[in-house]
Amino acid sequence: MAEYRITITIDENGKINASTEGIKGEMCLDELQKLLGDLAEIKIITKTDEYYQKTEVKNQKQIKNKKL
Repeated sequence: MAEYRITITIDENGKINASTEGIKGEMCLDELQKLLGDLAEIKIITKTDEYYQKTEVKNQKQIKNKKL
């Protein structure tokens, strides 16, 4: 299972910086919004290489045995 990490730092002036690791695509912004909610207004977004990577989605098919 992949590990996801969100790092939040608050400087002495109260400025909040947040970064994600292991979360690809727009999902990182969604997760930050869920975490921060109304606590902080996002003013600057710096997108990393992970943001531009596709999220890998695996389709799982169930195979059922048919009785003959």
